[in-house]
Amino acid sequence: MHEQKQSQHWSNWSGLQSSNPRQILYPENIAELQEIVKNNPKIRVVGAGHSFTPLVCTDESLLSLDHISGVEKSDLAHCQSTIFAGTRLFNLPRYLDPINQSLMQQGDIDQQSLAGAVSTGTHGTGANLKCISAYVESFELLTATGELLQCSSHENAEIFTAGRVALGSFGILTKITMQNKARYKLKEHIELCSLDQMKQNIHQWKQQHRHIECFIFSYQNQLMLKTLDETELDIIPRTESWPSEDALLTMCSELTKSFPKLNPYLQKLLGIFVKSTTFIDWSGKIFPTPRNTKFNEMEYQIPVDQGLECLDEVLHALRAKHVATFFPLEFRFVQGDDIWLSPFYQQDSISISVHQYHKQDPRLIFDVVEPILQRYKGRPHWGKMHTLSTNKLRDLYPRWDDFLQLRAALDPQAKFLNPYLEKLFLSEN
Repeated sequence: MHEQKQSQHWSNWSGLQSSNPRQILYPENIAELQEIVKNNPKIRVVGAGHSFTPLVCTDESLLSLDHISGVEKSDLAHCQSTIFAGTRLFNLPRYLDPINQSLMQQGDIDQQSLAGAVSTGTHGTGANLKCISAYVESFELLTATGELLQCSSHENAEIFTAGRVALGSFGILTKITMQNKARYKLKEHIELCSLDQMKQNIHQWKQQHRHIECFIFSYQNQLMLKTLDETELDIIPRTESWPSEDALLTMCSELTKSFPKLNPYLQKLLGIFVKSTTFIDWSGKIFPTPRNTKFNEMEYQIPVDQGLECLDEVLHALRAKHVATFFPLEFRFVQGDDIWLSPFYQQDSISISVHQYHKQDPRLIFDVVEPILQRYKGRPHWGKMHTLSTNKLRDLYPRWDDFLQLRAALDPQAKFLNPYLEKLFLSEN
C-alpha cells in the first residue's frame, strides 16, 4: 500500500517556493499510481524540487515517484534502457554501468528525477548535443482517466513530440526509454582566460570540445573556462581544493550580501583561488558538481548568433547598476530539437544563466537582466524563474496553441494543473 503523509509542508531546494498540500502520496508501483489518479481530482507530481518556478506548488494532492525507480529493461543492441520515471539521475550509474551504458548528456546537478529533468527540458552543454528530453526514444504516460499510453515516434506520435517537455501537464510519465551511449570517460579541464580571448575564440572552441561552458563574473575580466572531452586515458579522480569552491562561494556570497560594495574586490580573488585543473573519470562522476550553496536562478536561451552580443549587454547592465551578486553567469551551448515547448525548438542556442544567493532578493539581479534576455527573443528554462505570460510565450513558441489543444484533449478537467500552470495554459494574459 502506498505511503501517505497528511497535511505536509513542501518547499523546493532553495526555499523560494513552498505550499501546504492536503496530502503527499508515495505509490509503490504503477498500479497504485493508477488508483491515485482515478480517485483524486487534482494532482501534482514532485521530483527533487530543483525547479525555481511554482511548478509543484499545490494545496491539493502531491505525489512523489521516489519508490517507482530503477531500470525495467535494456536493449543492448541499440544502447537503450527503459527507466522508471522516479529514478534520480545520481542513481543511474548503478543500473547502467553494469550494462555498459551512460546518458548521452547531463547537466551539473544530478539530484533530479528523470521525469523532472525530461519534463522541463533540462540540459548540459555542447554545440552538438541536445537537451536530455531530445534523447527520449519513447515514454509511457498515465492519463487523467487512468489509462496508460505508449508514446513514441511510431505510436501516439503527436503526444510523444509534444510530451517530452510538457511540465507534467499531459499526465504522469511512468517509464522513459532513453537513447544512451556506451559507457565513456570524460576529461574535465578548468582554466582561467580573459573575456576578450573567450569572445574571439568561443565559436571555434565549441567545435573542438564535446562540452564547453564559461563562468563569467560581472566585475572581473577573467572567467573560468570548463571543457569536457571523451578520453581513453587513465582515471585521475576529482579532488577537492581547500578551501572548497563551495565554501568560497558561500563565504563570498555572505560578504556580498552584508557589504555589497565589496563585490568587485571579492571577485578579484578569482585569480588567487582558481587554478588550472584536469580530472578524468566516468561521465556520471564528471558531469555533476557539488551544489551546497543554495541559490535561485533565471535562465534564457538566446539564438546562438546573438549570444555574445546579449552577454555584453547583460554584463554592462550589471556593472552599471552595481548589482550585488557574487555568483558568476553561466554561458553554454545547446543544439536545437523538434519538441514543441522545448526552449531549443528549431533553434541552436546559447544558454545564459543568472544566479542569486538564496538569502538575497533574486529580483535585485533578475529585474535588471530579464528585459535584456527578452529583447533577444530568449526563451526561458521552464524550471527557472521568469515573468513571461501566455501571450508573450505564444510569440516565442510556434506550436504553443497546438500544445494547449493537445493538453486540453488529454486532460479536459485540468487534473494535472496547479494554479501556476492554470495561469500559464488557461489564461490569455
